[in-house]
Amino acid sequence: MGVLCDYFRAADAASVAKLMQVTDGGSPIHHGQEPAADSVDAKGIEPAVTLGQLVERILGVDDDGADVIGGGLVWPAGAESAEDYEGPWVVVLDDQARDALAGVEAAQVPELATWWSGIEEIYGGDDAIEPLTGVLTELSGLARRAQAAGDHLYCWISL
Repeated sequence: MGVLCDYFRAADAASVAKLMQVTDGGSPIHHGQEPAADSVDAKGIEPAVTLGQLVERILGVDDDGADVIGGGLVWPAGAESAEDYEGPWVVVLDDQARDALAGVEAAQVPELATWWSGIEEIYGGDDAIEPLTGVLTELSGLARRAQAAGDHLYCWISL
């Protein structure tokens, strides 16, 4: 099945903890009739590598080892790292990543989605371009709303 990644915005780690209490640790998107948070279903686009490469491209960073996503584990409380926890977890993205995504203009999306479809972790060729265009458009919009509200971007991850 792979990794599930739902990106959402929240004010802080305390807000994330409350959200996870409301969803019983489940997805902020797939909870009841309505999403529990302003969020984007990004399926297998995990933050560290897959999204990280896109953010590197947006920022013009050529170093594959660059940490453009930053952040870290914010939920569950008490877990030192995602490896210490077997259930779903939430990581925060660095505001640099949020701002890079927020700065993507509609005219840039097709070129970025085409490039993104060719990375090793996605490699879907032409069949991946349309879905990635949609995900990138949604992530960029989420990032702009987060930036405008002074919120941070988070990713709920489950295996």
